[in-house]
Amino acid sequence: MVAILLGPPGAGKGTQARRLEEDLDIPQISTGDILRDHVARGTDLGKQAKQYMDRGELVPDQLIIDLIADRIDQDDAAAGFLLDGFPRTIPQAVALDGLLRAREVPLRAVVLLDVDDEVLVRRISGRYLCRECGEDVNTGGEEPPEACPKCGGELYQRDDDRPETVRKRLEVYREQTAPLVDYYEGESLLRRVDGSGEVDEVTRRIKVAIKG
Repeated sequence: MVAILLGPPGAGKGTQARRLEEDLDIPQISTGDILRDHVARGTDLGKQAKQYMDRGELVPDQLIIDLIADRIDQDDAAAGFLLDGFPRTIPQAVALDGLLRAREVPLRAVVLLDVDDEVLVRRISGRYLCRECGEDVNTGGEEPPEACPKCGGELYQRDDDRPETVRKRLEVYREQTAPLVDYYEGESLLRRVDGSGEVDEVTRRIKVAIKG
């Protein structure tokens, strides 16, 4: 079984993908994880990607597709896989269609996590990091504690987690994702799932959407 999990920043894609990986017994495939793995191992694809990353440039679509193709051909993906946040553009979606057709693997569903923008802003802008141990502390929009609850170190907030920046990130996401949503709706593959509420309940909704 092959499925795609889409959603805005802060929707909980990573958390849900890891839970689904265990529940459905298929690997979670994330382009970020793949890139880091290839760079760390010094593969030919990793070396190519690193050149762009070192220059602060986006890794080209074709290289991302090559990385995905290499990953889905590994043994643990033989029974299926869950793509986390990929594809991000129409060209990537079309290329993925070609990869799956060549392997005679059908795409089961594309699940879009719907979460209200203000909820997302509260989630993301409530995120703080510890300078000492790296602990991720989320206040849920409340005032942060005076120190890290794990080690007592100083807490700080990344610039891109500030409310005004989060709203801009969400605008960019909507603009980039809208064509992709239309594409998969046209293929009758898109499943919208309410991404708010308890984590367990959201997981249940996604599983119903995928299997339905």
